[in-house]
Amino acid sequence: MTIADQVTGTPIAGTAGAKPVDVKPAEAKPRVAAPAISLPAIGERELRLDLFRGLALWLIFIDHLPPSLLTWFTIRNYGFSDATEIFIFISGYTAAFVYGRAMLESGVVIATARILRRVWQIYVAHVFLFTIFLAEISYVATSFENPLYTEEMGIMDFLKQPDVTIVQALLLRFRPVNMDVLPLYIVLMLALPVILWSMKWKPDLTLALSAVLYAVTWEYDLYFSAYPNGFWAFNPLAWQLLFVFGAWCALGGARRMSRILASPVTMWIAIAYIVAAFYVTLTWYVPQLSHLMPKRLEQWMYPIDKTDLDVLRLTHFLALAALTVRFLPRDWPGLTSPWLRPLILCGSHSLEIFCLGVFLAFAGHFILAEISGGAAMHAVISLSGILIMWGVAWVISWYKRVADKSGAKTKNAVGNADMAGGG
Repeated sequence: MTIADQVTGTPIAGTAGAKPVDVKPAEAKPRVAAPAISLPAIGERELRLDLFRGLALWLIFIDHLPPSLLTWFTIRNYGFSDATEIFIFISGYTAAFVYGRAMLESGVVIATARILRRVWQIYVAHVFLFTIFLAEISYVATSFENPLYTEEMGIMDFLKQPDVTIVQALLLRFRPVNMDVLPLYIVLMLALPVILWSMKWKPDLTLALSAVLYAVTWEYDLYFSAYPNGFWAFNPLAWQLLFVFGAWCALGGARRMSRILASPVTMWIAIAYIVAAFYVTLTWYVPQLSHLMPKRLEQWMYPIDKTDLDVLRLTHFLALAALTVRFLPRDWPGLTSPWLRPLILCGSHSLEIFCLGVFLAFAGHFILAEISGGAAMHAVISLSGILIMWGVAWVISWYKRVADKSGAKTKNAVGNADMAGGG
């Protein structure tokens, strides 16, 4: 019996305990239509989500450091998209996975209350991170008498007008460098009750409306303003499409697309697009190849806008996702390998590890700026940050498993939801 059957009370023919009742066709009562969405059975765990969410956290940390040898291992150098797309898509998927079930089982009001509680937790984490981040930057800039840190990290306005800036920060309009993801996620989570309610009845229509909003945002240049000027680095009106698409996949869309994803045509289209994107990015680093790019093509594709989730970035991510689903099944034995355990651990506690990664990125930036140890020091800083993130994730996991007596009751929900859901 599926979750939808349990909620609507619709019996399945042949299930144990169902009493056969002779009903004439004319007297048969119409069955209540089940919701349009469907979810995996309780207790199922999608380790691929934790794996790639952990990978995204590591890549975001490395990308926030000054360019180094390890930077060449991040996906942004080999195509149009980067770790941000991975992170937002998985966040939408896990949010729908957790709260979609809550909406089916407990109703819209209870699910909305749980979502708002999680939004508050993420908001508090953002404010806490903002405070620690400001203290870290201010201390370093003052102790080493280098005001360039405050300018580079985007906190000069805070030092000039701290009272106004703090209010703007609480309104999510002022953010130092590298602190743009959590405000985006807070806004997307605030919209989640409406998204889930709509998907409960018309999932495909909901996705279509999301695509329309994305197109309107591009057509009329809609954006969220930032303080003291400018706009959000990640426009929620555009990035919502990837979030909604992740939710749509979690609520049965991926299952309905299984034939398309399994098609050899889809596979070769995805491969061709990824190869073409790789060639384009190669021209950024090897100018000698740029003359092979048609000028009209360059005029059409540039600039590839990250703020409004350029369609080239979106399709590049979709191509990567299609190949990943095809060649990395959910029962892949490697998911239980101890070598991938660090990534899965970090991915299962993504909120805490993301905040830690922002803090470590500036610390690493400061050390590299003061010491200038070359490629070797870059590698040491990058690997040390990853090891610290892994260690903290292990401690959190150990605490929830051993020290927290109530951890066992919420293990299934928290494990897959963390950044998206939680208790």
